[in-house]
Amino acid sequence: MGFQLCRRLLDAGYEVTVYNRTRSKAEPLAEYGATVVDRPVELAACDIVFSMVSASSDLHAVMTGDDGLLTDPGRRPRIIVDSSTVSVDASEEVRRRAAELGTVLLAAPVSGNPKVIKAGKLTVAVSGPREAFDEVEPMLAHFGRGVTYVGDGEVARLVKICHNVFLGVVTQSLAEITVLAERGGVSRAAFLEFLNDSVMGSTFTRYKSPALVNLDFSPTFTMPLLRKDFDLGLAAAHDLDVPMPVASATAQLVAAAVGAGHRDEDFATLIVEVARGAGLALESEHAVVDDGLPEQAREARAVSEVVR
Repeated sequence: MGFQLCRRLLDAGYEVTVYNRTRSKAEPLAEYGATVVDRPVELAACDIVFSMVSASSDLHAVMTGDDGLLTDPGRRPRIIVDSSTVSVDASEEVRRRAAELGTVLLAAPVSGNPKVIKAGKLTVAVSGPREAFDEVEPMLAHFGRGVTYVGDGEVARLVKICHNVFLGVVTQSLAEITVLAERGGVSRAAFLEFLNDSVMGSTFTRYKSPALVNLDFSPTFTMPLLRKDFDLGLAAAHDLDVPMPVASATAQLVAAAVGAGHRDEDFATLIVEVARGAGLALESEHAVVDDGLPEQAREARAVSEVVR
């Protein structure tokens, strides 16, 4: 996802310097004008730094670990915009360290995946100092179709965790009703076409339909990552005294799917486990199914700001 976000900033005319733990993944960005560096600390001279990692431990590593972004006593970015889905505690620790150095941290988790970014449909929730948000909002606007300021501190982390818990619950429910329809003699393609054209359809149900119909589980978001977000969401629910029986049940099903070996595939493989429980062996329907996303992203707006 970080690759596509960098592409959008480059296409918008920004000067971009990039670090990735696997340098070869970042090197193609050089063809579009990016400068590629070998260590996070080499980004410390940049005025504004965007970050996106998979887990809380990764955030600590790139920020305060060996050669981390915040480890150079003489240089530091003015604003960090972190788009990772991590725990509130991990984000608060990095925020405190950044503040000690005079750096502002904005939590800015996103909803989407690389194809959603290319289609211009990514959305962003942001929390932290309002003045910093107002400054970086024009850049975030190039990421997709929606940027929402949700408040101070770490509340954007909770927004994204709630989003991902809902994502898992909806996908499990979608898998169950689709298997029910098929068990009764209706093709998955026909059922999902009906559903997507009804008031119950959504951008998400349409986007996931090709995977459910043709069993193409090329990963956009894996089951272990979904399990991590359920863990974070249920921990938040415990701390905030919010009962979540449906989410709790879904979390157990997600954990069971991971235990069954669904680790590197897309989380749409939940349908495989639902079908297994129904004694149904799924086969691809080899149908042409529209995912609702345009092939080309919308044109990026021209801007005058430059990130050094």
